[in-house]
Amino acid sequence: MRILAAILGLTLVSLQYRLWLTDQGLHEVARLQAAVDAQASANLQQGGRNRQLAAEVSDLKGGLTALEERARSELGMVGSSETFYQVVSAATPMPAAPATAVTARTQ
Repeated sequence: MRILAAILGLTLVSLQYRLWLTDQGLHEVARLQAAVDAQASANLQQGGRNRQLAAEVSDLKGGLTALEERARSELGMVGSSETFYQVVSAATPMPAAPATAVTARTQ
């Protein structure tokens, strides 16, 4: 009977050792839980993006306003009854005119 109790005691101690002190024990559980949490966060972000893309696809299939908006922004479309104005800001100032007129010399 003492031998059976000793074997059960050693088994309990070895299982507790594996649970608390080895890499396959609670450390692995904590690492896996952190990985699951990170993946759940990424899934939430991708789910929002998927909903946005699905709404955009349905807009492109159903109406012309989304299609026209995309053509304007990406392809530079201008309607037939519209006038296109482009405002260009000067990146560098224009050089000043010379103070005296430059003439060609003949020799």
